[in-house]
Amino acid sequence: MAHTHQAQGPGKSVLSIGQRIVTLIVEMAETRLRLAVVELEEEKANLFQLLLMLGLTMLFAAFGLMSLMVLIIWAVDAQYRLNAMIATTVVLLVLALIGAIWTLRKARRSTLLRHTRHELANDRQLLEGDADER
Repeated sequence: MAHTHQAQGPGKSVLSIGQRIVTLIVEMAETRLRLAVVELEEEKANLFQLLLMLGLTMLFAAFGLMSLMVLIIWAVDAQYRLNAMIATTVVLLVLALIGAIWTLRKARRSTLLRHTRHELANDRQLLEGDADER
């Protein structure tokens, strides 16, 4: 007759508690991973829309600026056309520099996976709180 050894008494409750803790940790990790995937998909869609809008905006702005420069240079007297071209070039380069600085500042304030990071911080606080209670 084969005897199956099953934990009984205090050993059974310790194994049950350990198994439950592992199950809860796996469920928490799975939930956080799903949240991260959802956020990444949303960010991908937002990024694609932003890039498309940025591309169209830059295209229209470039054509508009080229037309404006032609009009300005054409309207200026022939002897001052070189000065007008230099002035418009300097103004456009300064505006491009301001735009680049503004874009870099905005990019540094990224909120990628903000909710996932928040939930992971909550989990860490809860786990550290459990460890402190012991």
